Amino acid sequence: MNNQKIWLSSPHMGGNEQRFVQEAFESNWVAPLGPNVTGLEQDLETYLGNEVHVGALSSGTAAIHLGLILLGVKAGDEVICQSMTFSASANPILYQGAIPVFVDSEEMTWNLCPIALEKAIVDRIAKGKKPKAIIAVHLYGIPYQIEAIRSIADQFEIPILEDSAEALGSSYKGQACGTFGDIGVLSFNGNKIITTSGGGAIITRTKELKEKAVFYATQSRDNAPHYQHSEIGYNYRMSNICAGIGRGQMEVLDAHVTLRRKMHEFYAGLFAEIPSVTVFEVPNSEYYANYWLSAILIESDESKGISAEGLRLAFEEENIESRPLWKPMHLQPVFEQYPYYGSSVAENLFQKGLCLPSGSNLKEEERLRIATVVERYFLSGK
Repeated sequence: MNNQKIWLSSPHMGGNEQRFVQEAFESNWVAPLGPNVTGLEQDLETYLGNEVHVGALSSGTAAIHLGLILLGVKAGDEVICQSMTFSASANPILYQGAIPVFVDSEEMTWNLCPIALEKAIVDRIAKGKKPKAIIAVHLYGIPYQIEAIRSIADQFEIPILEDSAEALGSSYKGQACGTFGDIGVLSFNGNKIITTSGGGAIITRTKELKEKAVFYATQSRDNAPHYQHSEIGYNYRMSNICAGIGRGQMEVLDAHVTLRRKMHEFYAGLFAEIPSVTVFEVPNSEYYANYWLSAILIESDESKGISAEGLRLAFEEENIESRPLWKPMHLQPVFEQYPYYGSSVAENLFQKGLCLPSGSNLKEEERLRIATVVERYFLSGK
């Protein structure tokens, strides 16, 4: 039997990536600027719509960092951050010497809880520290409660940094994720919907803000014939080679989203008759998810030996990768000393949840291997 590794989310090439990369080599555009960088930015702007401006960067983390800088976050400031997310959402807060304030999730979208968010803002203001920004995440490609979060942000005049690293291709009421925040962020890491091998992008509402982000991303070089720097800069620009991969990937983005959504449908059918399992999905038709990762919640049953960790180990025995949900930031050793607002929703999700193989390149025989493990595990409990 074929026991080749089934990955959680592996890169999926479309076929034209090499053509764009070859053009970069032939023209000797291998630096962090060039036709592919410009072309990828234009492709993303067209795809996202809503008259946004996109700057291609070396990573999604770089985009979050520059987003915080553009929003004026400085040392000692406080930034609210969704607790249930990958650490890259929160790390740039510390890069700036700022203080993260973590907020719990809600059960409908697993994203930033509006009730806990408002309580956090009110309490921080009462303590003399009005937050400078809110980092809201579209977890696993499912949009957060857009209107509720925006209403609170506007009420207290706090800008939103929209972490759409996992949500390219997702939308809410027909509007693309990445375009709801005051500044948006995308990631093209190797495990994302599309990849540039690494890479990311910053999304702004004005051309001036994009140009400022690119200025910071290219070491803040002043307009002078010599190298002159009046502000701190960063080496955050995307290379023309990586952007070439991205241009080829943009051609298959919608197809990859369709395939990820079919994987979600596969899991919905697979677990339909297993009452202890809930498949994570959008709450209603206003939400459109790319289902970057399909995720489930498992109600543990000690008498039957069933748990999320047990299923993960069963997959591991068959060389199939699965992964617990993101461990909330307020439970991480590096962040546990910072303020946290909410109850235990994110913690409970982490304890019960599991991310399943979700790649757009999974084959029928790989789905059969996955289904065999699931059926055996829930039938025998091991």
